[in-house]
This record gives sequence, structure tokens and C-alpha cells, in this order.
Amino acid sequence: MEELRVSFFEARQLCAAGNLFTTHTPVAAGFDRFDPQLMAKYFSAFAERLGIPLERLLSYGRQNPADANESFNMAYFAARISSAANAVSRLHQVVTRKMVGAMWPGYPLEEVPVDSVTNGIHIRSWVSVEMTGLLNRYLGHRWAEEPAKSDLWNRIDRIPDHELWRVHQIRRERLVNYARQALEFQLRRRGSSDAEIAAAGAVLNPDALTIGFARRFATYKRASLLLRDIPRLKRILLNPARPVQFLIAGKAHPHDTAGKDLIRQVIHFANDLEVRRSVVFVEDYDIRVARHLVQGADVWLNTPRRPNEASGTSGMKLLPNGGLNLSVLDGWWAEAFDREVGWAIGRGEDYDSDEYQDAVESDALYNLLERDVTPLFYERDQENLPLRWIAKMKTSMKRLSPIFNTNRMVLEYAERFYMPAAKRYSDLAAQAGAKLGPIVEWRKRLRASGSGVKITRVQTGGSRAIRVGEKVPLTVSLVLGEIPPEDVRVQIVSGSVNPSGAIVNGSCTDMKPAGMAGNEHQYEGQLECLESGSYGFSVRVIPYHPDVRVPFEHPWLVWAE
Repeated sequence: MEELRVSFFEARQLCAAGNLFTTHTPVAAGFDRFDPQLMAKYFSAFAERLGIPLERLLSYGRQNPADANESFNMAYFAARISSAANAVSRLHQVVTRKMVGAMWPGYPLEEVPVDSVTNGIHIRSWVSVEMTGLLNRYLGHRWAEEPAKSDLWNRIDRIPDHELWRVHQIRRERLVNYARQALEFQLRRRGSSDAEIAAAGAVLNPDALTIGFARRFATYKRASLLLRDIPRLKRILLNPARPVQFLIAGKAHPHDTAGKDLIRQVIHFANDLEVRRSVVFVEDYDIRVARHLVQGADVWLNTPRRPNEASGTSGMKLLPNGGLNLSVLDGWWAEAFDREVGWAIGRGEDYDSDEYQDAVESDALYNLLERDVTPLFYERDQENLPLRWIAKMKTSMKRLSPIFNTNRMVLEYAERFYMPAAKRYSDLAAQAGAKLGPIVEWRKRLRASGSGVKITRVQTGGSRAIRVGEKVPLTVSLVLGEIPPEDVRVQIVSGSVNPSGAIVNGSCTDMKPAGMAGNEHQYEGQLECLESGSYGFSVRVIPYHPDVRVPFEHPWLVWAE
């Protein structure tokens, strides 16, 4: 406002043009909300400086802008001061669209303008020194500078199986040694007996299947899923022919009582005399602890309650280190998984009961450990190499490392969002913001007169039964009132119809103006049936302006009744 000497509404339009709102949580509790009275205390003077009523400012942070009692939600505010939004995985995109769809009333779920860019990890920050040396030898040095290039990772097949396995064994041995030292330090700090401290040097087996589980101990991440059947878990851990061991780490929010209780449950189990050599809880979880875990674990376990994991990145950090993932199909794993790269707990089902979901998925986890993961790890050839396990490691490294990294992620953000937003901002800021005024006037017209727009008649030129590929002419009559025709587009929306009569994944086709009939505007178009079975259509009017992103920046529309 001060730099360009424009009104608040013009400045807001310009700011939004250059902003992308990236949401990182599918949990409503993850968004800050503030009471209207608290906002008034701190922002009344700011609203006055902007030259708008406080209620107008607060309306940008409400799902229903007209509800004066609704809290000010930072997510809604961020979305309304942006011109694009994205989630951080494909599944998170679907969940987010359901969460915020009310901001775009009348638009079907698939058109709610939330896109997605799946997260990635900075590979060079997480890959071990030993694995770096091996990859340099067989992939060349470019993999570290250009980790998103699949052809470089395909060279993984050049690495001899015994070399890859030996590097992984070294990292597992170092992880075990680190865990022993960490446990000894923890015991000394608590004033444990000399016998307990001495026993810490014998925990874990450097040759056993080692599973890592480390994360923030939020309840939806279900750290206790593994502990639902203790006797069965003990049989898995203590199998003399195929031992399994767990390294667990994590922290809870200081005010998250339920999360802290989960940690107590895990520590209580780890202190059980029967399993204390097979389960270690590493305290003070940080990047240093995480590096040891992701570089040395054979398997990474992730058990969120689907669909509450926005993306997750901890499991990605195992990929370049040769570790494998065992996870619920949530977040990034929902799009990364296939049977050749890891294991999935469940099939992505949705449940009405959390208790039932936990029971089903804990049983599925035990089954995977007993029947798939553990047998595969201990299936060895004459040289004691787990050849099928190593093949899974190589496939995971080849397919997933070039995708789930920050190089791919940042390039995707830049090409799809940042560069277009920067250009759009520059275009609107040109000539001292000359385009801003007309856009604001366009929005005012739609707000003031949009309620007068009505589709009065839809006429088809064909029978109800049509053949696939057949084109049926449509004529639409509508009243625009004070809205000029150039401010709108009239569209045919068509597609398969579900049992409830709704169009599923419909396609949109613009209709062409065909003159006037009295005070009604005429539009013509063609409906093309693309599929057999129940196929339907509807007609709608949506806003149009060459410099506005519809529907993100203006959600108004009118459907044929």
C-alpha cells in the first residue's frame, strides 16, 4: 500500500499473486486459531492503518467470512492471502481438499484448488560416509550433485551384492555400538547400578534384523501399535534362529500428556528383563541420533493412523543408505510403495473405528514380521548373503532415491509455483499496479451482482440414450443481470454418474456465446459422451478474468437447477 500508493484491496491482490500457501498437516489441530476478542486487542490499530474495518480483516481467517463468532484460523488466512496452495503428498492433497472444500462452495472435490508437491530429503545430509564411497565408486560422483537423475541410480545394479551388504553390515554394527554407548550414558545419568551399566555393553546383536522407529510421539503416529500383543511380539524378538531387535527414539510435545504416556509404555517394555537386550529406547532424539538410525537400520517402521501423516520424511532417509520401509500406506509411502521396494501395513483402507483399525493393523504388522520380513532377512546363500533382500535394497535405492529428494522437490516447486508466481507478481506490479484497480472492480461487481445470475433453461438436441463418442448439441439461456458476459464463462460439466447421481471426475467444456433472446444470453456447445454406462452432465457459470486465478481467488459460481 505504501510503496505503490494503492488501496488495501489492490495491495492484497498483488501480495496474493506472489504467495504460495504450503500446508504441512492434515490435522485440524495443527492450525493456530485465535479468539476474535484477542485479535481485536492486538489488530484493531493495524486494521485502522489498513483503512478497513477489523471485521473485514478477520473475515480472511474464517471458513465462513460472515460468521463474526468464528475464530481466526491462520490456515484460512494464509490461503486467502495467496493465489495457490499445495499439500505435501498426493494423499495429503485429497485430505486437505476435504478439510478446506467449504472455502470453495459448489465446486466438486477434485476441483478444490489444492495441488501437491511430495516432500523429499537432502540426500547428502543423510547418506553415510561408507555408502557415499560405494556410490561414488560405482555410480560416479554426479549422483550427489544430481540425485534426481534416474539413469545415475540405475547404476546401482553394478554394485556387487557382497560389497553392498558389507557396507550395510558396517553401518548396522556402528548403530549397535552407538546404541550401547547411548544406553550406558542414560543409565549412568539415572544413577543405575554397576551391573545394569555393564549389561548395557551386551545389548543388541550386530548381526540381527534391526528395525528403527523414531519420530515425534504424537498419538496419531501410534507408537504403541507394536505393543498390542506383547507375548506375540516377544516370540518375534526372541526367536533363537531369527532374532529381531528394535531401536526406538523420539520426543513428545511438553504439553502432550498422551504422547508422553506412549513414551512411558515403550520404555516400560524396553526395561522388561526378557527383551531388554533386544529393545533399546534412545533418549534425546535429535539429528545426530536420527543419522545413526537411518544409516544403520535394516527396516524403518512407520505406523501412523491413515490419513493423518501429511508426508513423513524419516523413511525417505533410509533409501540412499539401503534400508527398507515397513509402513502404513499413508503420506509419501502411499505413492512410493510396491512389493519390490518394501512392505505395506494394510491396503490403504479407511475405518470408522480407531480401536478396530488398531486391532486390524497391529495384526497385519505382526504377520508381516513373522511371514515376510524376518524370513527374507535370514534367507541366505552359501556365502551367507541374503540375495533376495539385497535385490529389494537395490530396487528401493534405484526407484525411490531419485524421486524422494529435495532436488526434485525444489525444482517442482520452482517450475510449477515459484516462477509462475514471481512472473504474475511482476505483471501485476508493472506500471505502478495499473492492473490492480480493474481486478478489484471486477471482484466488486461479482460480489454485488453475482446473486442475480441464473441459468433459466438447458435444452438438448438428442434422445436420452446416446452412443459413446456421439456429440449432443446443447443450448443454454441465462440471465446475467449487471454482470457483463466477458466477466464469466459458461461451462458444460460431464462425466460418469455414481449411484447417488453425482458426476465423478467430470470434464469441463466452455460454451460459446450465441447472442441474445430478449434479456437472456444464449450459449451453445456440444456434449460428447466419452464412456458407456450412466453418464450425466450439468451446466454452470464461473467467473473469468485474465489476471485472476479461478476458482482459487474467486470461488463464486452458479449451477443449473
